[in-house]
Amino acid sequence: MKSETLAMRRTGGIPPESFEAFFDALDEPAAICDAALRLTVINESFRRFCADRDLTLEQLTQALATVDPPVDGATCDVELPLPGPHAVVMTLSRRAETVAVRARTEPELARGRLVMAERALLEQARTEGVLLDLGRSVAEAGGEEELVAAVARGVKELFPGRAFCIRIVDARTGGLTSLYAEGRLKEGAHEPLVLFQRAVEKTNLSTSALPVGRVSVAQEVPLLFHGSTRAVSAPLVASGQLFGAINMEYPEGFDADDAHDERVLLQLANQVAVAVKNAKLIDELTFVRKYLEELLEKANALILVVNRDRRVVVFNQALSALTGLRKEEVLGKDIFSLVPEAEHMRVAPIIASAMRGESVNSFETRLLANDGGEVRVSFATSSMLTQHAEVEGVIAIGQDITVVKELEKRIIHAEKLASIGQLAASVVHEINNPMTAVATYADALLQRSRTTPGANPADQEKLKKILESSHRILRFTRDLVSYARPAQDRPERVALNAVVDMAVGFCEHVVTQARVNVHRDFAELPLLSAVRANLVQVFVNLITNACHAMAPGGSVFLSTRREEQEAVVTVRDTGTGIEARHLTRIFEPFFTTKPEGKGTGLGLSICQGIVENHGGRLTVQSTMGEGTTFIVRLPLPVD
Repeated sequence: MKSETLAMRRTGGIPPESFEAFFDALDEPAAICDAALRLTVINESFRRFCADRDLTLEQLTQALATVDPPVDGATCDVELPLPGPHAVVMTLSRRAETVAVRARTEPELARGRLVMAERALLEQARTEGVLLDLGRSVAEAGGEEELVAAVARGVKELFPGRAFCIRIVDARTGGLTSLYAEGRLKEGAHEPLVLFQRAVEKTNLSTSALPVGRVSVAQEVPLLFHGSTRAVSAPLVASGQLFGAINMEYPEGFDADDAHDERVLLQLANQVAVAVKNAKLIDELTFVRKYLEELLEKANALILVVNRDRRVVVFNQALSALTGLRKEEVLGKDIFSLVPEAEHMRVAPIIASAMRGESVNSFETRLLANDGGEVRVSFATSSMLTQHAEVEGVIAIGQDITVVKELEKRIIHAEKLASIGQLAASVVHEINNPMTAVATYADALLQRSRTTPGANPADQEKLKKILESSHRILRFTRDLVSYARPAQDRPERVALNAVVDMAVGFCEHVVTQARVNVHRDFAELPLLSAVRANLVQVFVNLITNACHAMAPGGSVFLSTRREEQEAVVTVRDTGTGIEARHLTRIFEPFFTTKPEGKGTGLGLSICQGIVENHGGRLTVQSTMGEGTTFIVRLPLPVD
């Protein structure tokens, strides 16, 4: 029986192998053309058709090249100028980007069968086109959510009128990560994930590795939607891992070729599974990258990274806080722009060594700060290598050693003070001997003057002042030696009021120099257990600070009182007060509001430690423009 010839063209190119199996199954002569209408695939019937008419494939191809395809949706008949006695009429039918070409010499022969073949080919072409478009969409998806939306559009285009559900799961746990449903899902139908046994067998999925309780395999696909009567399903499997499934269901009376739908759905699922796998890998890599960046950024260490061109690529928050420089101001700049010029000669060999793959530990240098100053830092450097073991940059991890260097200065200063203290003890000893003689002779002269008739009262008054001053010097030197002597940390029974008085005596020169007044308001207190010298040190420091905080004419108010089982001592001044932002740091080591060189920042920290070692508390209250009050609370013995 004579037959017709069928050819087809689609813009973008459809792989010829996609139709080979279909053509081989046709009894009709059939062929596929590329975009230029060149024959690419023909079946055996087509070869016989050409041979019967003494046509070569080259002649037919040349004739087809002269044809202009109709517009979308149109059909036209074209008679090809072929050699020989047999004229061949071509019917061209265009659907979207697909052109079906039918050749016939006897129009009535096998028309029904050829129409069916044409429709099948057009449907296959449409399917391939949708899959190609879907491949581009999922490749361009910015994340799992966009990918699922693209797949949903593809399923709706391929399978109109069906209900479907797309479920994406975590490959390790089987937990649901994304869900899209077109239709009315039954309650609780989205979990657990049930796979169709027949579909699983067509993949490389090992069912033994599926998460128990999350994923199972069954001979029949459970219906997920209300009103459905049958279903097909395809798992999303890539590299032997399960990434989800696509379920498609049909309403009652829906006419469809289930076997054909299942084949296309599996083809779609294979393509989607690879895209889902890649998307999840990208998400994981993005998460890891962000996590590592966050670690570097928030690390409690100074982290600096430069590339091979010495350009800064990482400048974390700790460095920004230390230098006052914002990250945006530093990134992309040469590392030497952060280092004082005097340090360039020292830093250059370190960078060069790191670029050669050599690590350097405990390298100290200075960095420029935003306020024009400098900070001292210590870095350990390490080389950053590529996968080919080539150095691509240097990472330096360090710490701020400004405080350490300041502490070293304080220690040296403390050692000097200790030496002066030892010298002072010797000086006090040398003063005591002649001063004792002065006091003794002044007392003897005063007693003689009182018993001598006609003695001058003015001379007696002078002798009194000499005697009082001598005793005052002796008392001061005795207390000074007691205060300077290293504390043995042995508590004794002390009178708190007397301790405060002793501290005032030590501060008399400070009070006089500051030209301020000291007011006392002492209540009667029981003896308490304390290390006398340590408490004297606390009140000397508080009184001295109060004097320094006031202009001439100010006042220091010292008071003691009892509150239940505590002795309370307040030292209040009428100075300028302390800013609220400084109050929270006032007891920090090395923090001071005094000008440079006027304070160490250790006094209040030491005072707090002494008071807390006695079981007490040291607090502060301050109002700008009105003054500051330090409150010392010490426990009293139980009555």
